[in-house]
Amino acid sequence: MTLAVDLVADLGEGFGAYRMGDDEALLSLLTSANIACGFHAGDPRIMDATVRSCVGRGVGVGAHPSFPDLVGFGRRAMDLTPDEVRTDMLYQIGALHAFAVAHGTRVAHVAPHGRLGNLVAVRADYARAVVDAIASLDQTIIVLAQDGELATAARERGLRVGIVGIADRAYQDDGTLVPRGEPGAVITAPEEIARRTVRMVTEGVIRSVGGNDIPVECDTVLLHGDTPGAVACARTVRAALVDAGVEIAALADVLDRNARRAAA
Repeated sequence: MTLAVDLVADLGEGFGAYRMGDDEALLSLLTSANIACGFHAGDPRIMDATVRSCVGRGVGVGAHPSFPDLVGFGRRAMDLTPDEVRTDMLYQIGALHAFAVAHGTRVAHVAPHGRLGNLVAVRADYARAVVDAIASLDQTIIVLAQDGELATAARERGLRVGIVGIADRAYQDDGTLVPRGEPGAVITAPEEIARRTVRMVTEGVIRSVGGNDIPVECDTVLLHGDTPGAVACARTVRAALVDAGVEIAALADVLDRNARRAAA
């Protein structure tokens, strides 16, 4: 069975007159998009335009909810209760759902952003809060996550999970990401990122900062759009995957194939 992987990037991360990244160029390379929902970036006009562009390109629409931290771009820890996390998730996913319906599509997946995305991997209470919000809204929504508490909580509730591989971030020996503030946390060389991505998808491993090959599942590859040379890097990664015989496919199709492979 041919290996397949979804390609996703964070889009719509501007606000008002401010823009971040070249979303239109990235859209030609993606099969899925994580769309900012207003709490760390994004506003009604940007959300509307981004969903419209995704529909026009056949790219899957996903929600990218965050802590309510517009000033800090969602990258600061906030002392929220689990119920605040749950209701903030519903608020943001619901907003994107409205634009999706208006453009004849649906929210296919949810991928928590920034500091929230880091915390739901290790905090069971936050993970359950996010899953509670998604499950109460639509049981068919796919949860994008790294291995950890969020993936576990989603599976326990019967939600489909897509495991995210992040080739342009350095991994620690325990499989967690090196914090952004530390040297070498973000990898910028396109050829290195492409090599790491191909290994993740075809071999199921990635080289850690400790020099060890650690196991990494990868249903979808996250391509960051807010780093220098992001579009050229994304093209390099996609071309390397295709050259390695990997098919670029929609997220739901990838999960279906991986389930059949695991059952074989």
